[in-house]
Amino acid sequence: PTSAQVSVAPQTGRFCYTLDNNLLTTEQRQFYEDNGYLLVKKLVSDEDIERFRTEFLRICRKEVKPLGAMIMKDESLRSQYSQSEKAVNKVQDFQEDEELFRYCTLPEILKYVECFTGPNIMAMHTMLINKLPDSDKQTFLHPMHQDLHYFPFRPAARIVCSWTAMERADQDNGCLVVQPGTHKLPLKPHGYPQWEGKTNTLFHGLLDEDEKIPKVHLVMEKGDTVFFHPLLIHGSGINKTSGFRKSISCHFASSECHYIDVKNTTQENLEKEVVEIAREKYNMTSVELRVRLGCVPLVQSGSVHF
Repeated sequence: PTSAQVSVAPQTGRFCYTLDNNLLTTEQRQFYEDNGYLLVKKLVSDEDIERFRTEFLRICRKEVKPLGAMIMKDESLRSQYSQSEKAVNKVQDFQEDEELFRYCTLPEILKYVECFTGPNIMAMHTMLINKLPDSDKQTFLHPMHQDLHYFPFRPAARIVCSWTAMERADQDNGCLVVQPGTHKLPLKPHGYPQWEGKTNTLFHGLLDEDEKIPKVHLVMEKGDTVFFHPLLIHGSGINKTSGFRKSISCHFASSECHYIDVKNTTQENLEKEVVEIAREKYNMTSVELRVRLGCVPLVQSGSVHF
């Protein structure tokens, strides 16, 4: 193990969502068990965050073009700002960018991740989000959703998201909003929300949101990191300020996780949409999804692999 001397023996009794380790306190483990998330203050250094910010700006200026990364832009701002910080709202799948991928290998991140996944870790999904100043149309409001909706692998208990604030995140600039305890619910049907204004591609939300479940706004400072379960219902508000709200994240999973067939499940429509997007993007008449087997773990017995 990289850090916490984690036991991956089957969990019994009190703890279901964390593994036995010497890093988390009993109180921290119980909080995650009850709420589905755990906030750790000042986990990532200012130096690392500024390096990630610099690399994001280089990507915006097209000085680097990471292989396979999706550079997502606000189409209404493209003509005014081209590809700049003022138009790019997300860099997704940045695993081939050596500088940004450093986030996924930071020892201070991995030692916590290991408490949820065990010592053999896969980096499954990466994002750097640049929440732009929003309008009354609420373009960058992210509806309440469960991340497991996007992932065709299980078990959910061995998956965790690490989400780090790159500057202060609060209700003014669209911080994360969570519904504590909802990680104990099953995966619910998702789709595009029925609201006025633009809906971003693949920004799915719950089709039947329970407004009675309390919501908590996670106010975070630069470097604060929240770890949360993929079934936790969460979202984010709009950025009402004139600045940007950046965050960097990675979903990690145990390398012992297995892929599932989403046919005849609530995720089937998402698979069809992904296939259609790929077909249009690459101008192909047909697209077939295949599971890539034999991936190299990010961490195995204390070694980091790129």
